[in-house]
Parts: sequence; C-alpha cells; structure tokens
Amino acid sequence: MKGVLLVNLGSPDSPDPKDVKKYLGEFLMDERVIDVPLWARNLLVKGIILNTRPKASAAAYKKIWWEEGSPLIVISERLQNKVQEQVQVPVALAMRYGSMTIKKGIQELVDKGVDEVFLIPLYPQFAMATTETILVLAEEIRKAHFPDIKITDLPAFYNNADYIDVLSNSISKHLSGKSYEHLLFSYHGVPERHIRKSDVTKSHCKIDGSCCKTPSKAHEFCYRHQCLEVTRLVAEKLQLQEGTYSTSFQSRLGFDPWLLPYTDRTIERLGKEGIKNMAIVTPAFVSDCLETLEEIAMEGEEIFHEMGGKEFTTVPCLNDDDAWVSLLSKWINNWVTKPETQTVNGK
Repeated sequence: MKGVLLVNLGSPDSPDPKDVKKYLGEFLMDERVIDVPLWARNLLVKGIILNTRPKASAAAYKKIWWEEGSPLIVISERLQNKVQEQVQVPVALAMRYGSMTIKKGIQELVDKGVDEVFLIPLYPQFAMATTETILVLAEEIRKAHFPDIKITDLPAFYNNADYIDVLSNSISKHLSGKSYEHLLFSYHGVPERHIRKSDVTKSHCKIDGSCCKTPSKAHEFCYRHQCLEVTRLVAEKLQLQEGTYSTSFQSRLGFDPWLLPYTDRTIERLGKEGIKNMAIVTPAFVSDCLETLEEIAMEGEEIFHEMGGKEFTTVPCLNDDDAWVSLLSKWINNWVTKPETQTVNGK
C-alpha cells in the first residue's frame, strides 16, 4: 500500500525560551546546517548560540505565534488536510526538527498498512540544509526502524512549469491593484561553501556571474542556480521589466561568506535609492514561518521605512492555496498511478 509523507522544517513547541532553546539545539547541531567539525559545532552552538540566542528568538516567535500554534505547523496541517481530500492514499505530516518527527510520520503511515512512501520535502529548491538533511535522516530511520518499507522522494520542483504557473499566479493575485516600483525575490541564505560542497562536478560552481547561467550537471543540486532560475522564470511569466525586480538572500549566521546580495542590505539600498513602494516574495518557502512573518514582514518593513520607503508589500507563501494543493495532489496521484520509470512532476 502506498502513502505520502509531507516534510517541512519544524518549529518549537511553544515560544517559551526553553522550548526555543531545545529546538535551536537540534536544528543548529545538524551537520548539514552548520557543517563544521563536531568539536567546533559544539563550541559554537552549545557554548555560544544556545547561551545567547534563545531569548531573542523566543521574542521573535511570540510576535508571530497564532492562537492555534506555530504558523508553520498550522499552515502545514491545513495543507495536509486539503491534499488528503484530493488523493486516495494516506497523507501524513512530519517536521525535520521538533516533536513532529519523521519517525512518527512514517510510523503513522505504517500503522495504516503503508509499505511504500512518497516523501515530499516541502522545498522547491535543493539545499544541503533542507532537502538533503531530510532525505538522509529519512533513510537512516528507514534502515533502523522500517527496513521493509520503500521510500521514493519528490525531486526539487523549482523549474517545474506547473509550479512556476502556481507561484506566478499567486504573486500576481496578491499584488493585483497594488502599485510597486520593485519586486524583490528573497530566498533563505546558505554559506557559499554549501554550494561548492553540493557541486557534483567538483569544478563548476564558482559563485560568479556566469556559472549559474552555464548549463551543467551541477545545477541539479545547486541551490543558488535554482533560486536564480525561479526568479528568471517567474519574471518571464509575469513579463517583469528588467530593473524592476531582483534577487537577494536572507537569514545569514556567523562570519563566513554567505550568498549575496543580502536581503536586509538590499531593502536598505532600495530605500536609499528612492524606491517608495516595493513588494517582496519568498519563494524558498512554501509555508509562511518565522523567516517570512517576522524577519521579512516586520524587520524588512522597518528597515524600508527607516530608509524613506512608504509602501512595503509582503506576498504570502503558497501555504494552503487551492492551486498549490491541486498541484501537489496531481503529483501524488501521478506517483500512485504511473510506472516507476516515469516522472511524477513533469520534469
């Protein structure tokens, strides 16, 4: 019997500093998030970050926490329920970090008789710290606890034509009737070394002005290329004029080089250059979360206003949008009915 496991990032159980500290500890100790030797990761995370950051992060979570709970969890559950209505196989939900574990998600499916799982990381682009860490952990759990089940995963869908249509239409709908001079595509940042580590050719990714535009096998796992490609495809779909949109990266940590340009500095620059009305979309996420609701919608808007900007419009993530639900359901139904040799998302 087949079943589906949707996997998102995760969330603390509450905005209480103790719960936030526990969550951050698990998240930041992941070797694919902070990819330094264990001794250095222990020193950085347990010796510094967990002694300084939980209180500030808890305050940020409190700003965006809903009555029903964590926005990311609530939105993901809504998505799960809507998808379940459109497919004939069981759909479970898990998080990479936190109490809604991947092991629990697989167990839920196994208890319903599932022995073949379609694992869907809820990220359009591939990255070490998102898709890869989900797939690696899921395989470890399968081998240790569920050796008789089979897991198939959904590849990155950043350039899938149907996904680009859904994303473009969502942006267009939310910006309809609004006047804006610049649309900023802000993606979650990663250290530059992650890009090089993910380069299967070991030579293509130079993070310069050309490598992401030059065809290569490396692009299958290149987060930077995939982000830039989403921007390009959406801009083409929406017929955006050159100079009226750009790409940036948010949420950097530490002192190592991260992908440029940085979102906060880009917002600051646009304000200084006289842009009065701007809009921002965050296509690295399919569900609104701390990074979109607090870092972008609150902190970003504050920076823009400080620089003289007037209107700051945040485009919501796809969340449980009906068109997005229908597309996910289509991919699932394709997987259920099509032979293994055929793709499920049209790529």
